[in-house]
Amino acid sequence: MNLRASVSTLFLILPLSGLVFTGCKTAPAPSANAEPVAEQRAVRDSQREELDMIPPPSKNRYMAIRTFDSWENPYITVQANMLTLHVLLADANTSDSGAGGILRPIGARRQELNISLDKLGEAMSSIPQTSWPYGRVIAIEEAHKTPKSAEPAVRRTMESAVNTLSDLGIAVYDLNEGKLQ
Repeated sequence: MNLRASVSTLFLILPLSGLVFTGCKTAPAPSANAEPVAEQRAVRDSQREELDMIPPPSKNRYMAIRTFDSWENPYITVQANMLTLHVLLADANTSDSGAGGILRPIGARRQELNISLDKLGEAMSSIPQTSWPYGRVIAIEEAHKTPKSAEPAVRRTMESAVNTLSDLGIAVYDLNEGKLQ
């Protein structure tokens, strides 16, 4: 019996025995992006859990503030390829005596950190809970004196930062306009 006859006979016998061939199937290869996306999601969930320890924002404490000098929560200055995170650390001395004076200046507790957009979640979750007196709200502003050619990049970075902060459960407040974003 030749090969052609053997194959023909095989195809006649197999359907009668209840077996059905559906052709070649291979399991889809896992997407190259699936693992990093899942890892990023897990990291974001972990950061969100840490930030959930901070109480929700208290509008009656921050809605009247219009200057960054008066703002006590963290705030971000957005530049084209970088964010500057400004954090006012809590005063370690709990007494009112000498607060803000020459021995306890507020400026000594201010910290600035330049970060890339992809490190924003990590930076937010590492800010001490005592640095959030208004609750889980952050002020944001575009960098001053931005060249016209860099304005579109700054706006894209601003939009990405606001989306990331919203994903983390942080309310974003625009001090200049006096409204939440």
